[in-house]
Amino acid sequence: MKKQQLEILLEKVRGHPAPSPGLEQYSTPAPIAADVLWFAYSMGDIAGKKVVDLGCGTGVLGIGAKLLGAEEVVSLDMDEAALAVAMKNAQALKVDIGLLTVDVADFPETADTVVMNPPFGAQAGDRHADVPFLERALAVAPFAYTFHKAETEPFVLRKVEALGGEATHRKEYAFPLPHSMPFHTEEVREVPVVMLRIRRKDPAVNYKSEGALVRAASGEGTP
Repeated sequence: MKKQQLEILLEKVRGHPAPSPGLEQYSTPAPIAADVLWFAYSMGDIAGKKVVDLGCGTGVLGIGAKLLGAEEVVSLDMDEAALAVAMKNAQALKVDIGLLTVDVADFPETADTVVMNPPFGAQAGDRHADVPFLERALAVAPFAYTFHKAETEPFVLRKVEALGGEATHRKEYAFPLPHSMPFHTEEVREVPVVMLRIRRKDPAVNYKSEGALVRAASGEGTP
């Protein structure tokens, strides 16, 4: 499978029928999901691995990971309606993923890799809604791929460092948000987003420093 083929398959993943503003239920666009998952695959973090999607929505990241050869995928969300759509999406694409209704903070399992598109904290009173996701991601797996608003990147990097991790790579995107919420006035607005590959630093391991944060490149190939 090539990246373009993955993107075509992920275009078939249905979004949430009634997204909640409070939960910031914006679907990850198929081209962006495919690009990030392909990069994660190229880094050796998908094929043959246990992958967890924290706050999975309708399942695009977890489904994509399974299509790229993940041994096991566990996708979790608090919204049962989103999980019902995720189940139908997985069935339509003939992939087997685990779906759990659970708060990310209560997820007890460990994994090899986390993929997630957490809330950006755009709603009033919920500025750092992505923090619980970062905390759980670094507790669950040694590697995580996570999306954040570009303007919050300095805060996110400090938080990751405080949690005992470091960002090794980054990718920038213009995240198109369609008119899916009642308060939206534009048909589509683009939000600058950064995807960070995060590595948990183990004090028992003497990691070789990778130096400056690497701007990740895109590529093609065959899993």
